[in-house]
Amino acid sequence: MSPDKATINSTLAYMKKIKLLFAASCLYISSTAQMNYSFPVQAKIENGTIEGNYDTKEGLQEYFGVPFAKPPVGNLRWKAPQPLDNWKGVLPTKKFGPRPVQAIVFGDMNSRSAGLSEDCLYLNVWTPAKHDTKGLPVLVYFYGGGFVAGDASEPRYDGASMAKKGIVAVTVNYRLNIFGFFAHPELSAEASYKGCGNYGLLDQNAALKWVKKNIAAFGGDPSKVTIAGESAGSISVTAQMASPLSKGLFAGAIGESGASINPTLSPVPLKEAEKTGLDFAKSINAPTLAQLRAMSTQQIYELYNDSKRFGFPTVIDGYFYTKTVPQTFNAHEQSMVPLLLGWNSAEIPGQAFMQGQPYTDENYVKRVKETYPNDFEEVLKLYPHGSDKEIELSATALSADRFIAYSTWKWFDLHRKNSNQPVYRYMFSRIRPPLADNSLTNGLAGGTVKKDANAPKMPAPVGASHASEIEYCMGNLYLVKDYAWTEDDYKVSATMENYFANFIKTGNPNGKDLPNWPAALKDATDPDVMVIDVDSKAVKAKDDARYLFLDKAYGNN
Repeated sequence: MSPDKATINSTLAYMKKIKLLFAASCLYISSTAQMNYSFPVQAKIENGTIEGNYDTKEGLQEYFGVPFAKPPVGNLRWKAPQPLDNWKGVLPTKKFGPRPVQAIVFGDMNSRSAGLSEDCLYLNVWTPAKHDTKGLPVLVYFYGGGFVAGDASEPRYDGASMAKKGIVAVTVNYRLNIFGFFAHPELSAEASYKGCGNYGLLDQNAALKWVKKNIAAFGGDPSKVTIAGESAGSISVTAQMASPLSKGLFAGAIGESGASINPTLSPVPLKEAEKTGLDFAKSINAPTLAQLRAMSTQQIYELYNDSKRFGFPTVIDGYFYTKTVPQTFNAHEQSMVPLLLGWNSAEIPGQAFMQGQPYTDENYVKRVKETYPNDFEEVLKLYPHGSDKEIELSATALSADRFIAYSTWKWFDLHRKNSNQPVYRYMFSRIRPPLADNSLTNGLAGGTVKKDANAPKMPAPVGASHASEIEYCMGNLYLVKDYAWTEDDYKVSATMENYFANFIKTGNPNGKDLPNWPAALKDATDPDVMVIDVDSKAVKAKDDARYLFLDKAYGNN
């Protein structure tokens, strides 16, 4: 039976509505996709002209994927970064360059870069400069990741928020893991300085030299550069302060949780590093440098990952590092610049010390005795044990101190006592809100991992975890979608970012509408610490006896 006329007309009208709705949705999608607030802008730098974007909505110029050294590939693998060749025409710099070759090690890393490559020596610039702006302060930020992972394009390091405060912000790639820190006797033999390793640190130094020569083209003042970083990035800041190669390249330093001081990724003697590298090379049946350089990126990557190594150590190579960091600072040979540094209130859970054992008095005392057989009584006084909760707090403090807090304190103490520069110390204490994604859970040292129904539940945090301050201090909560941020989180972020921005501009974090942050006095036994939280305030240090004990235990005093 054929449909009647009314049914046909009704069907046609319905189809017409569908077409109109479809056309409207296409138009909306098209207009949304085309909503671009940028026009091209160019900058003339030492090696040629680059073209980035002027974001009219944000009022910023952005240049992404700017090369600062030759690609470290082929015969340049495991060599100090080499100066760029000049180019003709205009080089597009509108996309993040490739990140260094690395495995997926930490769950909190979220890259925006164009894949992975050994050709990774690129930096990114955000600037509020107009066509005639000059003399802006500069921030150069080094990412964390244990020298085995990380990327200058990560949203949490984004420079736009700092740039809106009148700062030229720069983030820098540097080589990692076996590609950035491998040492070998043949590498020392071929180098003009007869040392090897430290290629990632030398990449950072090359980037600082690039900034010195080129940052004026972006409105920056090369004499007002502050270097900063978190974890391995903070360790890098320590290293650049200690290295004679970086003297005069920066005027201030910020360190977030980490210093290149035993037991935290401190440099080893050259001979030890060479032996470590040669032993690895032999283990993969490629003992010679020629064999190693003949390998593809894939081969190196897979063989390194199969070895289960966590990177290679930095090196006292006689070139970048001439001695240990404590020796350098005690000799007053470090860069004499203002320093702002600190760490988080619960860098790593107490289970890292307890090795999975429950928080009982018996278990805790046993672990302390095993770890400090000759000094356990002193340790139990410094990290007391009573209730299960007190044991959890003490185990967390001991874990954090041994992991990264002590080394950061030692850096603080060395510069405060061996320079005439102001030193500002903080304790970041804001506990992040719950994860927005219920399929994830917090990892051991600040990262996130997929929930495993069979895995033991992570205990509720007793303080701010490792790496959790980054998006706060850089003003990037809005770019990190993992957490259900609250009004209080944005308040903490505004406070911390303003402290950092003021320090970058003046060498002093203090400013209007901020709680006063006193510099630490050279000889104070309870130096001032700025506790950064919803209600930030300066307090007198009460736990430094812990660090004085660890100073003796690690032989750094």
